[in-house]
Amino acid sequence: MMEDFFNNPSFGILISIVMFEIGLYINKKTKLALMHPLLISIGLIIGVLLIFDIPLESYSKGGDMISYFLGPATVILAVPLYKQFHLFKENTKPILIGIVVGVLTTITSVFALCKVFAYEDQLFYTLIPKSITTPIGIEVSSTIGGIPAITVVAIVLTGITGAIIAPLVMKFFRINDEVAIGIAIGTSSHAVGTSKAMEMGEIQGAMSGLSIGLAGIITVLFSSLFVRILELFM
Repeated sequence: MMEDFFNNPSFGILISIVMFEIGLYINKKTKLALMHPLLISIGLIIGVLLIFDIPLESYSKGGDMISYFLGPATVILAVPLYKQFHLFKENTKPILIGIVVGVLTTITSVFALCKVFAYEDQLFYTLIPKSITTPIGIEVSSTIGGIPAITVVAIVLTGITGAIIAPLVMKFFRINDEVAIGIAIGTSSHAVGTSKAMEMGEIQGAMSGLSIGLAGIITVLFSSLFVRILELFM
C-alpha cells in the first residue's frame, strides 16, 4: 500500500510542498539567512528518502512535474521589470556591460578553480551554467558536454548562496544603487537570488529578473565559444 503511494506522482509533489512550508516556517521563526527555505526543504526531503528507503526515481515522478513548471514560472519575473522598464532604458549600457562582465567572470572563475584543483574537463563544462536559471542551465550543460544532474545541484547551491550572502556583500562593499544591486544578484544567482532581491525592493527585483534572462541568453550564445577559447589554455 505504502509502496503504491510512494510510486504515485502525488507523493513527490506533496512532500515537496510540505517540506518547503516547513522550511518557510523555520526561516520565519529563526530569521537567519542561513535557514533558507529551499535549503531546509532539500535537506528534509533527502532525509525522508533515506530514512524510509524511498528510491529517488519514485520521488522524481512528482518532483519532475514541479521542475517542468520552473520555466513558465519565471515569466512572472517580467511583471516588476515591466513596471520599472524606464530604468532599463536610462541605464542600458551599464546594465548590459555589467551582465556580460558577470557572465565572463563566472565562467573564468570556474575555469580557474577547476585548474587549481585539477578537476576533469567535464566538470568545468558542467559548472559553466551554474549561475543561470535551471531550465536554461540544463540545456547548456548537455550541449557542451557537461553532466546536467550535477549542473542542477550547482545551480541550486549557487542560488541559495547568493540569496544568503547578497545583503551582506552589498553592505560590506557599500553598494547602495538599486539597479546595481539587482543586476549583481540576478547575474550571479538567478531566480533564487532574485527572490531575495524582490524582498530588498521592487527595483532590485526588476533588474534582477532582467539579468536572469539576459545572462541566460549570453551564456547560451557564447558558452561553446568560451569553451573553445579556454580549451586553448587547458
